[in-house]
Amino acid sequence: MLAYFMSVRRSRWVSGAPARARDRRPVVALLLVGVLAACSGGSSQPDATPTAAPPAPTGPTSSAARPSTGAVAAPADWPTYHHDNARTGVAPGLAPLGTLRPAWTTELDGAVYGQPLVVGDRLLAGTENDTVYALDSATGRVLWARHVGTPVRRSDLPCGNIDPLGITSTMVYDPASRHVFALAEMDGARHVLVEVDVATGALVSSRPAEPPRGDRVAHQQRGALTLLDGWVYIPYGGLAGDCGQYIGSVVALPTTGTAAARSYAIPTTREAGIWTPGGGVVHAGRLLYASGNGESTSDYDGSDSVLALSPTLQLVDRFTAPEWVDDNRTDLDLGSMSPAVVGSFVYIQGKRGIGYVLRADHLGGIGGQVATLRACASFGGSAVSGDTVYVPCRGRMRAVRIDATGQPSQRWEAAVSASGSPVLGGGAVFVVDYDGGMLYALDSDSGAVRQQVSIGRAPHFASPTLSGSRAYVGTMAGVVAVDGA
Repeated sequence: MLAYFMSVRRSRWVSGAPARARDRRPVVALLLVGVLAACSGGSSQPDATPTAAPPAPTGPTSSAARPSTGAVAAPADWPTYHHDNARTGVAPGLAPLGTLRPAWTTELDGAVYGQPLVVGDRLLAGTENDTVYALDSATGRVLWARHVGTPVRRSDLPCGNIDPLGITSTMVYDPASRHVFALAEMDGARHVLVEVDVATGALVSSRPAEPPRGDRVAHQQRGALTLLDGWVYIPYGGLAGDCGQYIGSVVALPTTGTAAARSYAIPTTREAGIWTPGGGVVHAGRLLYASGNGESTSDYDGSDSVLALSPTLQLVDRFTAPEWVDDNRTDLDLGSMSPAVVGSFVYIQGKRGIGYVLRADHLGGIGGQVATLRACASFGGSAVSGDTVYVPCRGRMRAVRIDATGQPSQRWEAAVSASGSPVLGGGAVFVVDYDGGMLYALDSDSGAVRQQVSIGRAPHFASPTLSGSRAYVGTMAGVVAVDGA
């Protein structure tokens, strides 16, 4: 399970009304954001203010399910984590790299851990204060803000270090309904799937989406949501500190209609969280998830694995690291990085620092890898272009090539310390140094720094969104837009 998260400090309401007394952000973080705000075209006033409390939970709005694959609605859209359901992280048609410079900064009512989405001229972001926002992507002006619930205070959780805990995962946009879905953690340790109209900010539905096993207060929802054929897939892991009775699982709810929820729980007695930010990766009609370390060090318990699930959430294939017993004993889970599909292979690399190449059509079971690579401890989501995986390593990201036979080799190691989840566009690799508050554009062939710009303090695993000629990054204070991408 994840060993660390950045803590969140609550900010004031965007509408200008004072929030209840909370911890103030550190002065340093405010100064970093202030540098960009001087160039901001954003507004602190929304066109539609958030509701004081969410309406009573409702069901979906139609009894007929609309098929939806989560496909891109327009060329410049970014509707899901890393752009598409394969999680390639590639922005097609992005303008060639220019000079990176701040465009605007908009302060929201909490930290933005998930990757912002772009739909048309709107940028969508969810905060740890359980608010979904639509911003004008050109200016950063708040178009609407929908407060969907009361987030969970750290004092009400058995462990963890996000305070408050609200919307942490990356949302997903459904082009069929033109609605955005988000998983909000709410007071009472509730996990609620909310659906918001992108045009108006209206709350369309609010439905329980609890993990199928364990104690719900011990679960944290960190992995990105996946939209596939009219269903939203929601992975669950635990809180920082690995406390309580949590069990890695996936829950799916239909976008419309009254069909019963689907679920899959890893057959372990405890842990095996599915927590990496990339969530599910879709390949050949299956969903690939990486699970973390489990509790068992004797009988195999389904942990420390790459799992292939059918759309109905049946286990159809899996790979397990041959070192799974020691991984479970020493918290070196495989599930700290999302699987990456490279041609006919799947590449996975976890905390142990070993990269495994798997056959996509037969993952191989325990120790059934095609090849391995001594690499680096990896955290987050990768990007893929051609035969190369851009891997989010702790300290310095790396590029790994997988040849036609499945043999991996390291192409380069980045010249700077940046541990965010990389994305690709305009001939460059964009990656965030979240501790240093920098966005880098690296040469995709060498890893050399081509451009850099200060963005302010960002959450762990922060990943840029690319659209048009801009990069957008969620920060501990809101969202930053950068020109020149």
